[in-house]
Amino acid sequence: MRIGPITLANRLFVAPMAGVTDRPFRQLCKRLGAGHAVSEMVTSRRDLWHTLKTSRRANHDGEVAPIAVQIAGTEPAMMAEAAVYNIDRGAQIIDINMGCPAKKVCNAWAGSALMQNEPLAVRIIDAVVDVCAARGVPVTLKMRTGWRHDQRNALRLSLAAEAAGIALIAIHGRTREQGYGGQAEHASVAAVKAALRIPVVANGDIDSPQKAAAVLEATGADAVMIGRAAQGRPWIFGEVAHYLETGELLPPPTVEQAKRWLLEHLADHYGLYGEYAGVRTARKHIGWAVRDLPGGIDFRAEMNALESSAEQMRLLEAWCDRLASRFERWPAPAANDASGGDCLPLLA
Repeated sequence: MRIGPITLANRLFVAPMAGVTDRPFRQLCKRLGAGHAVSEMVTSRRDLWHTLKTSRRANHDGEVAPIAVQIAGTEPAMMAEAAVYNIDRGAQIIDINMGCPAKKVCNAWAGSALMQNEPLAVRIIDAVVDVCAARGVPVTLKMRTGWRHDQRNALRLSLAAEAAGIALIAIHGRTREQGYGGQAEHASVAAVKAALRIPVVANGDIDSPQKAAAVLEATGADAVMIGRAAQGRPWIFGEVAHYLETGELLPPPTVEQAKRWLLEHLADHYGLYGEYAGVRTARKHIGWAVRDLPGGIDFRAEMNALESSAEQMRLLEAWCDRLASRFERWPAPAANDASGGDCLPLLA
């Protein structure tokens, strides 16, 4: 699996998700089987580059290569400048965001809103590819099938992107109108793959090894991209990799393994965000990990009341130890009792 001159470890991608795919989460997913991970989107607005939020998103300290940064915006020159800014800070791949369905992004005519204005979308692609090519950096593109059901233009825009020099295209099998509702359709992905020579990645509702294999077979895609299913379950990449290679399902990790991974992730997370912000942003990751487990609702409420990283670490370790007294392996949803069926909202 290649993106331009860069060879990836495998064909399993971590989807870029705002507020989720920061450096600690990307590192964890790569350790547990992902071959590629794209950053949270970084704004093309120069006046925001030196904010704490953007500086954290542009932090690649110790990150396993390749380092891929997603940029978002609406002005070709600003997007080109943002690409250079991130390359100077370590980016080896630049990804253009034309897939985000969030209202605050689309209302500014960025993200998937750009699919409504194909001439502007192509100008942005041209500008970014030009500056990146001069630096030997490949450019990828993330999009949806279209703006709404009667405006599916992924194929047309993908052909234009390939002609402009895009190295890889990832397609979420929903329109912007759908958000994350309903079911992803991958027929549009198959049509794009059949028409293009560059790699195509399928994204949307890939939540198990079997689903990953089925989507790859149905679309002919070169890779799959997993987003929300990795929240609280970053080992899904290793499970998918094993299944694609052997046709066999891996057993879930042991509770002890999962505990170690979660605690290591938290330590890295606090290191990036600091004590105050780290404690608050860690809550969602912990919540995702326990949302389907026995006692998860009560545990999450107790965790959300804590105000220090040390307390969070101690409570999570103790809770996992209690879980291990009941289960050898991380429980599947089918093993839950009535106290653990609650679910946290999923971030886009």
